[in-house]
Amino acid sequence: MAVIQCTFTSMSLHRPVNFTAFIPGDSMFPVPGPMKPLKTLYLLHGYTGGSMDWFKKGDIGDIAEKNNLAIIMPEGENHFYVNDMGRLDMYSEFIGKELVEFTRKVFPLSDKREDTIIGGISMGGFGSLINGMRHHETFGHIVAISPALVKYDIANSTDDPNPVGATRGFFASVFGDLDKYPESENNPAVLAARLKAEGAKFPSIYLACGRNDMLVMPARELHADLLKLGIAHTYVEGPGTHEDIFFFPHLRHGLSYLDLDRIPEMPNPFWIDG
Repeated sequence: MAVIQCTFTSMSLHRPVNFTAFIPGDSMFPVPGPMKPLKTLYLLHGYTGGSMDWFKKGDIGDIAEKNNLAIIMPEGENHFYVNDMGRLDMYSEFIGKELVEFTRKVFPLSDKREDTIIGGISMGGFGSLINGMRHHETFGHIVAISPALVKYDIANSTDDPNPVGATRGFFASVFGDLDKYPESENNPAVLAARLKAEGAKFPSIYLACGRNDMLVMPARELHADLLKLGIAHTYVEGPGTHEDIFFFPHLRHGLSYLDLDRIPEMPNPFWIDG
């Protein structure tokens, strides 16, 4: 397993950007048969987080190795992974096009849609839904864990910080005119309806949220919206709140639905029977 921190100049964001990558390939038990391009998960962190969060908090390396899966973790800079037309910081273009194109040039990654996954938690779960649908020609699968579906946060926002420190001014700096947000394509339900009307090919969608998570009601509403639209998806609720102990098992669960190159469990070579 190679863990790589990379910086390159983004044309979408007009500055150097960082990402962290887990690239399998040097395991004691490699996948048998000839080498082939790796399936890839573009994994988006949450609000106030960074690309190294996954490395510090969870077992991302184990997920990468056991699924023979490259995992690319970019920086989201609290911007919800959407385009900022005022400053021309094109986060969606960066995530859905530029980062994918760059990493495919640098690493041995598959360029097939069915081998390309986008996922994330909280703000990253929101970003995976928006960009997975917006760039549906690139991503074949979405794994959105406890997504920060911000419609209600925006509607109830004031100049006083909310529990996570966001103000109405902050939301406006990210999403523009907040009165127009409910009908904008930065609302996943609106974007899904547009793509459905256009006859677009949807990625598979795995959506999960904890029953005691503050974000569970918006998740249930999106689930209902997708059902009304007839968009196939998997929706899972389970015990838990907005925390890592919920995020990581459900990331694994979401990936378990996909056709990955899983490496069979190997016996302990140091175990002596009897």
